[in-house]
Amino acid sequence: MQRRTFLAASGALAAASTLPVTSFAQAAGNAITAPWTGPYGGVPAFDKVKVADFPAAFDLAMKTERAEIDTIADARTAPTFDNTIAALERSGSLMDRVSTFGGVWSSTLSTPELREQEKVLNPKLAAHGDATLQNEKLFKRIEAVYNDRAKLTPEQQRLTWVYWNQFVRAGAKLSPDAKKRVAAINQELAGLFTSFSQNLLADETDYVLYLRSESELAGLPDDVRAAAAAAADERGKKGEWAILNTRSSMDPFLTYSSRRDLREKVWRTYYSRGDNGDAKDNNANIKKILKLRYERAQLLGFKTHAHWRLENAMAKTPEAAMELMTRVWPSAIARVKEEVAEMQAVADKERANLKIEPWDYRYYAEKVRAARYDLDMNQIKPYMQLEKLREGMFWAAGQVYGFEFAQISGVPVAHPDIRVWEVKKAGKHIGLWYFDPYARTGKRSGAWMNAYRRQEKFDKPITTIVSNNSNFVKGAPGDPVLISWDDAETMFHEFGHAIHGLNSDVNYPSLSGTAVPRDYVEFPSQINEHWLPTKQVLSKYALHHKTGEPIPQALVDKLEKAKTFRQGFDVTEYLSSALIDMKLHLAGGADIDPDAFERDELAKLGMPSELVMRHRTPQFGHVFASDGYSAGYYSYLWSETLALDVVDAFKASPGGMYDKAMAKKLHDNVMAVGNSIDPAVGYRTLMGRDVDVKAYLRDKGFPTA
Repeated sequence: MQRRTFLAASGALAAASTLPVTSFAQAAGNAITAPWTGPYGGVPAFDKVKVADFPAAFDLAMKTERAEIDTIADARTAPTFDNTIAALERSGSLMDRVSTFGGVWSSTLSTPELREQEKVLNPKLAAHGDATLQNEKLFKRIEAVYNDRAKLTPEQQRLTWVYWNQFVRAGAKLSPDAKKRVAAINQELAGLFTSFSQNLLADETDYVLYLRSESELAGLPDDVRAAAAAAADERGKKGEWAILNTRSSMDPFLTYSSRRDLREKVWRTYYSRGDNGDAKDNNANIKKILKLRYERAQLLGFKTHAHWRLENAMAKTPEAAMELMTRVWPSAIARVKEEVAEMQAVADKERANLKIEPWDYRYYAEKVRAARYDLDMNQIKPYMQLEKLREGMFWAAGQVYGFEFAQISGVPVAHPDIRVWEVKKAGKHIGLWYFDPYARTGKRSGAWMNAYRRQEKFDKPITTIVSNNSNFVKGAPGDPVLISWDDAETMFHEFGHAIHGLNSDVNYPSLSGTAVPRDYVEFPSQINEHWLPTKQVLSKYALHHKTGEPIPQALVDKLEKAKTFRQGFDVTEYLSSALIDMKLHLAGGADIDPDAFERDELAKLGMPSELVMRHRTPQFGHVFASDGYSAGYYSYLWSETLALDVVDAFKASPGGMYDKAMAKKLHDNVMAVGNSIDPAVGYRTLMGRDVDVKAYLRDKGFPTA
């Protein structure tokens, strides 16, 4: 029962809307509101969705859910687990289906018409969620069950606590005036989140660098050129090359282009998203969001938004999160200084007559890598075929969790690029996996996992439907898509979220799969990255796109030796973002100029001038497109300390990364249980102790003392 928005395919509850677009009778007849039919317990009718139907569909979903909630709250019978908590789990099925469609279209098929709908609908969805979470009669019933929970099963006790805690944290115990103000804040935030997201998408879509001559392509490998040509062709610029304003297009250009002037242009365009002083500038949105979050936290009884957000996380307090980040930070920036010195030496030797700047870092880092390790990442890329690596992900998931994947046809999809696989285990249907790999206009940047339907079994078994979404640049027809090693790691990472959802084996959907604290949810996916570099995967699936030969062991050995290379850059660009996120939300009600705050706080931290935050504040969608990762971007570091500790345990086991006993412990204590147990308890049961952060430090090549 989280707060839903049009932007999320999974998420919350939400208040009858008054959009006059169509009638409820019409809404009942559109594909978005229809029950899912067909095989596999029913599948979404993506092929029948019409954008014009969304307003009426959400109207009907909110009206239906409100009636379901009122029935539970107004019941005259004494509150029990079944007539209150389980009844809430049964409610909202129409809203779940409509939100799935809304989330898919908003994140992957956005149009001007849809964006106008979002501006109207998201505040109304926020109001609808608050109407539920602040329903006094409903909360009294929940609290009655919570106070008498000792007789329930452990999973029922956990679910009851989840509901009770969610309502309390949303303001269920506040005065009527305070509740009203919290609801107003949430509605205003929903509008600001929508504005932030749409501004960012506009800057990613509208700013494209077109290259028109061979000289402008200097240094670019053939696959990068081909992808740029395909992107230009798609935009009606046949015969030119397009460098898009997305990470998947920017990163390889900055890595390989020998045209320093163009590197700077691409770098400035990318890192200025949302910060151009125009109608799409996000700084004003950020100021308002920070003020509103602080006011809401104060109303709810918390010192800051960060304290409110972390109360429910594994870290528990912002201070604990800051302690971990500040332990790692000095080692990260010290490594950056070493890396910059090496790069500067290369530039000086070439008589380049330059000082290393942020648009030079990736380019000269590759030169250092080649000199120190005799490793050019372009030597790796011919073996990194997208489809072969997908097969490798399937194979590893089969070895570790027993899954079998079979591509299926005849299932509706939202776009022709999307394909679907049935997932089985020991011959039994487990769920469906949708794969949407390619960038396109209207699709937000990055990579992510969605759950279209969560696993449950308390009334009857319902299997999950999950998806992975990426932004790989589609090559020429018939040519294999080659991806970087970093992109391969990201693909395995996001697949780890999908595997988490597919492994779920709980009774109640609110406890299912990835419905765990934010600083724990990345833990299973970060473990999954570590099956990519195993010999078994590389020898079978890292095959040269022309010869079919497996990647040579000598090249794999070089990769292993270079494992800690450029960790200064990687950790610092991430950690600077996490630290600024936390500092912004610990600043209380201060008047903040986002650009100045970012600049001043990074200076205090000793941020090296040769790189910037991975996500500069005006483009920090994790933090300002929703409450999702707000005061929570540290979660990737927190989770990675857990993951690397477990990876060390796998490697120390007789079967290494494929050890059956260790895999079963991981499945039973983490992957299958969702949020049905306290994650800290699950981790201690898995490892027999609390986390040891030294595994993380060793992995990065940082001092462990």
